[in-house]
Amino acid sequence: MSGRLTGLGVGPGDPELLTVKALRILQAADVVAYPIARGRRGIARSAAAPHLRDHQLELPLVYPTTVEGADDAQAYDRALRDYYDAGAEAIAAHLDAGRDVVVLCEGDPFFYGSYMYLHERLAHRYPTEVVPGVTAFSAAAAAAGAPLCKHDDVLTVLPGTLPRAELARRLADGDAAVVMKLGRTFAGARAAAQDAGVADRGVYVERASHPDQRVAALEDVDAGGVPYMSIVLVPTSADDRLRRERDRPRAVADTPPATAATDGAGGWVSVVGLGPAGPAWRTPEASATLDAADALIGYDTYVRRVPDRPGLERFPTDNRVELDRARHALELAAAGRRVAVVSSGDPGIFAMAAAVLEAWEEERAAGSPLGDVDVRVVPGISAMQAAAARVGAPLGHDFAVVSLSDILKPWEVVERRLDAAGAADFALALYNPASRTRRDQLDRAVEVLRRHRAPDTPVVVARAVGAPEETVDVVGLGELDTAVVDMRTLLLVGSSQSRVTTGADGRSIVHTPRSYPVRA
Repeated sequence: MSGRLTGLGVGPGDPELLTVKALRILQAADVVAYPIARGRRGIARSAAAPHLRDHQLELPLVYPTTVEGADDAQAYDRALRDYYDAGAEAIAAHLDAGRDVVVLCEGDPFFYGSYMYLHERLAHRYPTEVVPGVTAFSAAAAAAGAPLCKHDDVLTVLPGTLPRAELARRLADGDAAVVMKLGRTFAGARAAAQDAGVADRGVYVERASHPDQRVAALEDVDAGGVPYMSIVLVPTSADDRLRRERDRPRAVADTPPATAATDGAGGWVSVVGLGPAGPAWRTPEASATLDAADALIGYDTYVRRVPDRPGLERFPTDNRVELDRARHALELAAAGRRVAVVSSGDPGIFAMAAAVLEAWEEERAAGSPLGDVDVRVVPGISAMQAAAARVGAPLGHDFAVVSLSDILKPWEVVERRLDAAGAADFALALYNPASRTRRDQLDRAVEVLRRHRAPDTPVVVARAVGAPEETVDVVGLGELDTAVVDMRTLLLVGSSQSRVTTGADGRSIVHTPRSYPVRA
């Protein structure tokens, strides 16, 4: 029987950072193989050295030099292939003889590890196991005392060999980052960090977990003495995330009073759209604003969508106290708090943005200090966008958006607007169509629209889009059952030009063409 092959992660270099499993398998192996440069001790072998047994065979795999000119790239690639081919066959000879072989790999075998190339050549031929190890960047973060990311931040791991412009782009777009494979690439990597505006929070870590490890600010490092075994960490920063979103070019350059006091001076209010459901529907700008806030205000259902964290005070309220909620936000901001007022969907569509700005305008007109608070609106994916996307493009041409609630406006106004929109042949998005106590309005709205639309006009009945209980149906206007509609439902009513087709998976696909027929 053949021996067993194990790719063994030995961690970043400290012999005490081997896992218990790695230590057990290492000491039971017959043969210990490891990559090594000619004339060097090798980090992987050094990490394992205190744990080796006298009877074990050692198989050093001496790799070719890595310092080659650009003209030699193809030749070097061939040399590497030959190296891994030869190493695999040397290991295979021991396996065929029934010996168990471990291949040591610094850090983790499948994270930029040299073992993976041997694995590709041998794993299909022999019983194989891979034992993960502590990665170099984990050790570097621990050495620097620098937490890398939190909440729903995205960690990006980048090789320093990327072109400067590409590296800068990825650093600028990310939340937290690790840049590896430095040495000769360090100067370019640091320049990329400067281009991306993140160099001031960059941390340089050299030989993490070794006795001679070094930690320094990125800007303080002499580029001439950087070894390959070094890493740059760019820890997450909520302020930087928010600043990136704020400074990103916008379709509207300045929309008063959205002046966004995000530089740490004084309090502010941001009205944040959470999207129609969970965090997957939330924009990066919204997430960054929530991370920067220290007070959270909103309808209890929406406040619960935001994960709790230290330093965030929550003020959930009932759904019918919008102006009280808005004034409370202004009061907190005037006292120096950073306040996020949350809404479902987009805050500017039948939601809290208007309420906050109404309260702010009243305070400003009265000469109150609350009128001096910086207020901004952070957009979100609206319910009508999410519902439309589920079925295609029913709002692909001109459309109108109407709330059927008559709490803040007379029903006569609602009906007059529906009649005008129907006569103008708009597609419609109908918000707040019905509640437990408000049922007649939807029947009357449908009656108005049937004056202008054929019975087969498509109506999208979208309930709880994005939630586990989501349902989306497409019916004709003539057969719409208003009894199934509630406050979690959004209705999209097509124009005379809207079409329904059946997709490959049997779903109804609705779209309203971009062109409109010329009438004689």
